[in-house]
Order: sequence, then structure tokens, then C-alpha cells
Amino acid sequence: MSPRKEVLSGANVEDQLSLEGARREVSPELQDLEASVDSSLRPMSLTEFVGQQDLKNHLYIVLEAAKRRGQAADHFLFAGPPGLGKTSLASIVAHEMGTGFRVTSGPALLRGGDLAAILTSLHRGDVLFIDEIHRLSTAVAEILYPAMEDFKLDIIIGEGPTARSIRLELPEFTLVGATTRTGMITGPLRDRFGFVARLDFYKVEELRQIVERSSKILGVDTDEEGASEIASRSRGTPRLANRLLRRVRDFVEVKSDGRITKETAREGLDVFGVDELGLDKVDRAILNTLCRTFSGHPVGLSTLAVTVGEQPETIEDVYEPFLMKCGLLVRTPRGRVAGPLSWRHLGLEPPAQGASLFSE
Repeated sequence: MSPRKEVLSGANVEDQLSLEGARREVSPELQDLEASVDSSLRPMSLTEFVGQQDLKNHLYIVLEAAKRRGQAADHFLFAGPPGLGKTSLASIVAHEMGTGFRVTSGPALLRGGDLAAILTSLHRGDVLFIDEIHRLSTAVAEILYPAMEDFKLDIIIGEGPTARSIRLELPEFTLVGATTRTGMITGPLRDRFGFVARLDFYKVEELRQIVERSSKILGVDTDEEGASEIASRSRGTPRLANRLLRRVRDFVEVKSDGRITKETAREGLDVFGVDELGLDKVDRAILNTLCRTFSGHPVGLSTLAVTVGEQPETIEDVYEPFLMKCGLLVRTPRGRVAGPLSWRHLGLEPPAQGASLFSE
């Protein structure tokens, strides 16, 4: 049996797919995901999207060309750390093309039938967004190959000697995948995306514009210096900037006059444990482990995770990218070590032998 063909039990594939589609349509998880996209602070057009200027220019060309040809846009793969706008860009693709937007995630697609139900319910030009696409199982991912290339779905009906193969025609659609780990996506799947882009961390000025826009949507009076203070502690991530804005809004409503200024923003962020570099409790625990607990000696990822009380994957995917970007943490062949800035940030003197740690 071909690995690209999903076995569906039952005599009538159309009835089964319709039933699967109905279950998928009323799925609370899918409805919640779709509702969250509509009700959040996400920008809905390329003109509203702040930052990632090169990517925006490329997207405009690709989408405008597809609209002029009257075709569905090519498939997109957006990669990068969490919170940089991958989901927002997926919804923008649908908005710019004027088509429907369906949302799911790699872990939610457990069986080929789950994916088949979604694909057969799409309309021409619809955008299907799969978050964490690197977590698709191999069997489910292989169903996507002919769907992405030829807009066809191969299915096996029945089992054993009575099994038969049919191929269903799918409407032209655009698949948008988001991943934080491009290397975990199989080569055949990655190669079927016509447009692959990596999102970068944002500059403080870009984050300030995002904070000011979100403040207007939330109805919060925020001056420029207050927005800059929040932006400077947002670790280059719009999602974190909006999260900190909400917390500062809560603070000024309870402890101040409801207006966000530089002073109230600084005071509110200090209350919630976000320091001037944007480090939170876990970040500081990592630096304290490297500098104080192990006195600057190299520390393995597993040891670091156990000491901090987090999963190794969380340390590696969520915390390390920003710490390394700022020079607070360095990976060496022997393990993780604290960068020179870490010692200064914690008010500590680096050990005399610390310089040799960076030679390998």
C-alpha cells in the first residue's frame, strides 16, 4: 500500500468524509482558534503589519500577482521564534486574497482522515493555516504532497482484498505553515512550499509602533515614552509587547490614573518582574544558575533545565534565542556558559579564568 494513501473504513467515502467534515466544522478547538484570530490585536492587512519590511514587500508581490492572474496564492512557510507574527501573516494572506481562512495545528491532525476532512471542505482559493507544522506525523504529512502539488487526494476505501483506491479532486487552495523548527520538517514537504521566509526579531522602534497601535485598540492612554519603555523590555517580540501592555494597563488602572507614561510603565513592569533588558524570572534563574550555582563553568542543557525547573525544549526554544542574541548566554562544545554581559547585569565579577571559557 502506498504510504501516501490513507485507509478509510466504510463503503461510502463521500459519506464518511462528510461526517468527518461535520465533526471538524463543529470542533470547539477549531472554533476557538478561528475566533481568537478575529478578536485579537492582530493586524489584518499588510499596511497595518509593522516590521519585517523585506518580507512584506515579497508578500505583496506574490499576492498581487496571484490576484491579477485570478489564481490561488502559492503555498507559504513562515519560520522563526514564537510570537513574531507568523499567525498574523497567515490571516493577512487570506484577507489580502479575499478568501476564507481555516486554522488548525500539527498536533491536532492525528489521523489522515482529519486532514482529508479539512481539505475536502475548502473552497477555491481558501487559506489553510497549519501551526506547528513540523509536528505533523509522517503519514499525515505525506497526504499533503499530492494535495499541495496537484490538488488531489489519494484515498484507499475498505481493507484487504476488497480495498480500492480513488483520487479526489480538491479546489485550489493556499497552505500556510508556521514552524519554530524548520529542520524538523521533512525535505519533501518543505520543498513543496513556493515561498519560505524566516521572521526576525523586531527593533525597539517597530515595537513602539505596535504598542501604540494596540493601545488605541484597547482604549489606553499611552504616551510615546511609555510605549518605548514597554517596547524596550519586550525582547524583540510583538506578542510579548502586547502582553506587557495589558499588564501595565492593569497596573495603571489600579495604582495610578490610568495613563501609561515612562514612569508608570517602568514601575508596572518592575512589579511584574520584567527588568530593563526584558528578562523575566526564568531568564534570571538561568543566568543565576550559570553565574552563581556553577560559577561560570559550562553547563549541559539537561542540567540547566533541571536546575531551573523547565523542560530542555522550553529552555532551548523559548529562552535561549533571546539570551544568545543579547550576548547573555553562549553555547560552547562543553555546554552553556554566561556571557560577559550576564555578570554585569547581575552585578557580579566574572571569575579570573572566565576568559578561557570562550576560547572553545
